[in-house]
Amino acid sequence: MNFNEFQNQSRLYVIGALEPEELEEFERARKKFGKKAEDFIAKCYGLHEAFALSLRPAKASAAIKERLMLMVRTRKEA
Repeated sequence: MNFNEFQNQSRLYVIGALEPEELEEFERARKKFGKKAEDFIAKCYGLHEAFALSLRPAKASAAIKERLMLMVRTRKEA
């Protein structure tokens, strides 16, 4: 696997989309490319987290809101 292929696989690795046999090959390449690989994976995780935070949350149902408020009240009282 060359580094360009590793970069493509890294994106899939971060979201958990590699098959077991792909994961084995990915881990071998990760060791082979060392710090350069770790830096790229860290960058992918950062982008993944930024993307997840940019998504609008789904509207919560009344039941979920009530359960959350009950948890908050319970903790305040404790």
